[in-house]
Amino acid sequence: MSTGPLVGRTRELGLLHGFVETAVAEGGALLMAGEAGVGKTALLGAAAAHAAGLGARVLRASGVEFEAEVSFAGLHQLVAPLSAEIAALPPDARRAIGVAVGLAVGPAPDQLALTNALLALLSAAASESSVLMVVDDLQWLDRASATLFGLLARRLDGTGIGLLGVVRTGEGSVFEEAGLPEIAVGPLDDDAAAALLTEAFPDLPPRAARQVLAEAQGNPLALIELPTHDGPAAADPSVGRTPVGRRLRLTFARRIEGLPAETRAQLLLAALDGTGELFPAISVGELEPAERARLIRVHPVTRGVQFRHPLTRSAVVELSTDQERRETHRRLAARHPADSERRAWHLAEAASAPDEQIAQLLEEAALKTKGRGDPVGAIDLLLRAAELSPGPDDHDRRAMFATYLGADVTGDLTNPRALAAGRGGQGRTVAAAVAAAAYMVNSGGDIDTIHRLLLGALRNVGQPVRGWDAPLSEIVYVLQANCSFGSRAELLDDYQAALDGLGLEPPEILTLLGSTFLQPARLARPSLPLLDEAIAGIGDQSDHAHAVRLAIAAMYVDRMAGCRNALWRVVEHGRAGGAIASAIKAFALLGFDGVLSGDWDGVLRLADEGLAFTTRHHYRLLGGFLQYDQAMIAAARGDRTTVRRLTDDLVSWGGPNRIGFVLQLAAHAKAIDALGSGEFETAYRHALEICSPETVPVCKPAALWVLLDLVEAAVRVERMREARAHVADIQQAAVADLSPRLSLITAGATGMTAPSASFRDAFDAALATPGANRWPFAHARIRLAYGERLRRAKSTSEARRHLTDALDTFERLGAIPWATRCRAELRASGLPAADRATEPPDPLTPQEREIAALAAAGLTNKQIGERLYLSPRTVGAHLYHVFPKLGISSRAALRDALERLSNPSV
Repeated sequence: MSTGPLVGRTRELGLLHGFVETAVAEGGALLMAGEAGVGKTALLGAAAAHAAGLGARVLRASGVEFEAEVSFAGLHQLVAPLSAEIAALPPDARRAIGVAVGLAVGPAPDQLALTNALLALLSAAASESSVLMVVDDLQWLDRASATLFGLLARRLDGTGIGLLGVVRTGEGSVFEEAGLPEIAVGPLDDDAAAALLTEAFPDLPPRAARQVLAEAQGNPLALIELPTHDGPAAADPSVGRTPVGRRLRLTFARRIEGLPAETRAQLLLAALDGTGELFPAISVGELEPAERARLIRVHPVTRGVQFRHPLTRSAVVELSTDQERRETHRRLAARHPADSERRAWHLAEAASAPDEQIAQLLEEAALKTKGRGDPVGAIDLLLRAAELSPGPDDHDRRAMFATYLGADVTGDLTNPRALAAGRGGQGRTVAAAVAAAAYMVNSGGDIDTIHRLLLGALRNVGQPVRGWDAPLSEIVYVLQANCSFGSRAELLDDYQAALDGLGLEPPEILTLLGSTFLQPARLARPSLPLLDEAIAGIGDQSDHAHAVRLAIAAMYVDRMAGCRNALWRVVEHGRAGGAIASAIKAFALLGFDGVLSGDWDGVLRLADEGLAFTTRHHYRLLGGFLQYDQAMIAAARGDRTTVRRLTDDLVSWGGPNRIGFVLQLAAHAKAIDALGSGEFETAYRHALEICSPETVPVCKPAALWVLLDLVEAAVRVERMREARAHVADIQQAAVADLSPRLSLITAGATGMTAPSASFRDAFDAALATPGANRWPFAHARIRLAYGERLRRAKSTSEARRHLTDALDTFERLGAIPWATRCRAELRASGLPAADRATEPPDPLTPQEREIAALAAAGLTNKQIGERLYLSPRTVGAHLYHVFPKLGISSRAALRDALERLSNPSV
């Protein structure tokens, strides 16, 4: 085969050279995709050579089909040549990388900390010259490394560090969803294919050449390899219909079958080892037949084995027997330390029957892998440990933990291997119950069925219970969530009785959730110091599931601000293909927080992205939470059609499944919609679906979000007795002590119901609440109510001040109905109405305006989506709404329409 320029790849080489030149100067990432044998690796080599010619340092890593379950194997390859730079890193960064690749011990690094450490390492390497990372066969890269590289790829602009990855089309990779720029590498055209074949085999007879061209279908590897065996399909008339990849495998298989037995044994060791290193006892001479057969290359100095193509490696493994593979894995296991994850993995692959010793090694490896920030790798190891467990109890415990991690952390609700392990059979109902319950909770299943499953699981834990282990903790956690989502007193009573029956003090996180999440109005106050302490340390939290649970504990008592950075790290991890379920929960939690804190446009962007995740991964319940966020903002902004559509959908599936929390969320959005539209009796009726005038129900924690709405609606329909009774109960329950927001709400509700002689004191106390403006919508509503009472008390000057401040906030939020009410009050106070209504409100939301501007500048929906982290479909939906708002029907008219919008006089 020629070593000259790549035939027929002028376009691809031009694009790659352009990328390399930009990347080594400014940084950036690019993905190259194509079918097996199409020449991706050759193009990758050409790009690496071009980078080296420009003075850049080239770092390499490659996915290996048979070690895809080895956590951070790809990262280890990449950083292995950088030992000097690692040693010079700051201690935290050095420890993060060392722990991830197994070279150091300590707490698992947070994903963001690890990404930052890797970026710092590469930046140090780039201090002398630019750096280009080339990563081949991304589809086989271990998921932990792939997720890390995906996060890194989005942060390379301006660094002088480039990342060029290669993925086989159709094999699946987290990189394919990372939104990176991509080059598609297709087959050679007819002329280029003929030229390559002639260059490689100038003496091939014309008839044979035509047959090779027909069989190869433009695949460069096929053009080079098919003629080197026994001629193109001379004895097999059907081979011309065989897919190219299969034909190549057959070609390699014939060469392998002709090798000496010892050579084949050494090839199998190299194929299953995956490190590219030879054993000291192996003679290079034993591999010479494989080199002559063009199957491998052996480095003359390092004696490392490199397969010429992944199809060759696959053929070697496929041609081996089960017994040969098991024996090879046993030999490979002996190369690694007794406590290493690779040893455990190789021993598991060598096992042909249940073996508790190997299962225990796998379980220990799984815990290490999870602790290093790779829950996906931990699941695979736990599932294999369950399969190898001789005893049903050990099988049950390991399978339950794996299936639960799959449903609750990684987003995998449909893994058949996990579900099969969880079912287990007679006597293994704990794993089956928790796996089924986790699936049903996340997919929005029937609350009562889930409740019975979990209570049954607790009864089957076994007595006496010696202590809190992972399975028991997960059962109680899911039961807590189910009680909250059901929001009925009898569910809570069953939960408390089951917990008391265990006779054990729960772990800290379950204690926090049992109080601040499950019964915040009654139990949260004593737990607040513990919660505040835990949130203060959330920045060091590497376990995404634990960070999410802390944020859940914080949401009703308004501590979410301390969790935001950690939740965004979880979102970034999910975007890069990591812990999907944790990321979806983070989307929902950030949405709840944003609705209260007034970042409404940010919430809408986040909801769009989060709903794409929930739809793709079947998380109906969490998708409902994001729909609630959309409905609340639509209600406050006066978009009644959207409110009706979203709430009707929530009720349609939440009702039959008795998911009380979802019904309460729908009722809350309807109440806000009715309040803004002046339909106060309707608002009152919807508020009563969540709360009651007599008490703040302990089984409905969402009542803490609707306190002000119930009081305001009751006052508006002249139900003062009920309004004052509700305020009295709020005060008696000391709700104000739970957070500044609830202190603001309590004082504001008191002002709404106070007699004329004392309302000022209550409203002033509300507005003096420290940090009250962190909840702008509630703050502005209280100012509006204060201004209304002041105007009626003839304090018009003071009323105008509060009404004007409220109007400023409502306009900034886009809360049109509430701004209209403010203007009406200002006019009634004698302030001219021409004032603030002379300029028409912007018909576009800030996000719509940003998308429209990018579209007017000529960007495609895909390019806009990449810039704003939205799907092209979401961008198209926004433009669908923008066109009628601007009175246009095409993209071509956007520029002029936006100019008219900004300059109405033009």
